[in-house]
Amino acid sequence: MFPTEPAAVNNGFGALLKNRGFMLLWIGQLVSQLADKVFFVLMIALLENYSPLPGLAQNSMYSTLMLSFTIPAILFGSAGGIFVDRLPKKLIMVGSDVVRGILTLCLPLLPRQFLILLILTFAISTVTQFFAPAEQAAIPLLVKRENLLAANALFTSTMMGALIVGFAIGEPILSLAKSWMGEEYGQELVVGGLYILSAAIMQPIKFKEPKRPREHRASNNPWAEFTESLRYLKKNPLILNAMLQLTTLYCVFAALTVLTIQLAEEFGLKEKQFGFFLAAAGVGMVFGAAILGHWGDKLHHKPLPLIGFLMMALVLGVFTFTHNLLLALGLCAFLGIGAALIGVPMQTLIQQQTPSTMHGKVFGFQNHAVNIALALPLAITGPLTDVLGLRTVLVGMSVVVVVVGVWAWKNTRNVLQDVI
Repeated sequence: MFPTEPAAVNNGFGALLKNRGFMLLWIGQLVSQLADKVFFVLMIALLENYSPLPGLAQNSMYSTLMLSFTIPAILFGSAGGIFVDRLPKKLIMVGSDVVRGILTLCLPLLPRQFLILLILTFAISTVTQFFAPAEQAAIPLLVKRENLLAANALFTSTMMGALIVGFAIGEPILSLAKSWMGEEYGQELVVGGLYILSAAIMQPIKFKEPKRPREHRASNNPWAEFTESLRYLKKNPLILNAMLQLTTLYCVFAALTVLTIQLAEEFGLKEKQFGFFLAAAGVGMVFGAAILGHWGDKLHHKPLPLIGFLMMALVLGVFTFTHNLLLALGLCAFLGIGAALIGVPMQTLIQQQTPSTMHGKVFGFQNHAVNIALALPLAITGPLTDVLGLRTVLVGMSVVVVVVGVWAWKNTRNVLQDVI
């Protein structure tokens, strides 16, 4: 009923639209990503009901909450990838959505304490460590190799579309849910319902799982599989180089997630409306991903990641020197285009160069490595902003992005220029 690999009529979006299994995965991911973003807005909104812990400033409180999302990836990221190679991917994705939905629905039943909020976000983030590598590993099983760039562009568009919708209308949706369904459980019911809906959408997906060799199944334990993934990556610098580019990209967005909360105040917006800046960046990423999805084959051998890093650095450097809200949103969109030029080609490269039997472990390690790198900007951005000020932090980030971007491309162009 659901074809595993439909005939590719082209290398763009047209072939993907005829792949019903991929379309279900795509739509399910859209709903799940939307739930993630609205849940994040809900957590920020709930912080208003809690007083900061002793010695913890307001910006540091935001950073602490965001760290509760990141620490599980540091602890369990690679483990999630190992289980993806051992268990059916659909079971992991559907089960993860159901568990996250149930945990969200439990929120109004728990004591309203900041520590409880941290524990709940920690638990939901832990479950996400199994969903993320399963999702990435499922794409190559449903899509032909020549369509992977378009597939990743479409997934990036979906992810950013969820960013736009989730952050931009997250607060209005939660306000409506609170007024229509009640203050006690309305908001949580909406977010939990989105997770359950995502699980229902992905349930009909059928795809052929790669078979693990019998001796591989019998002899390998989780630790052995983890060390195997490390050995594989060590022997494949191409994949490691792509992960380096992605890690730098996510570090910038991690810091921006904290900074946009204060940026909202600078432009006369409410704190809960910080998502407008992230949403504008999402619009840019959708536009950039659409360009790559349609004309990516014509952009081969171009230094796309380097161009992307320079675009992001330019935006960060000039952002706080403007006081016009529309111009600021336009700069965010320009930053998003640069981010797409980094993220889409690098994720496609990793999928193309990784054998199906290693997908879970490699994507789990990628998730692990990225989130370890995320921990530093999440931990220090808030306190640095409290001490140095927003402008100093943004200009400093601009310099760092230029240095890292040029350095990364200089050290990776010899192995990347032939495949992107």
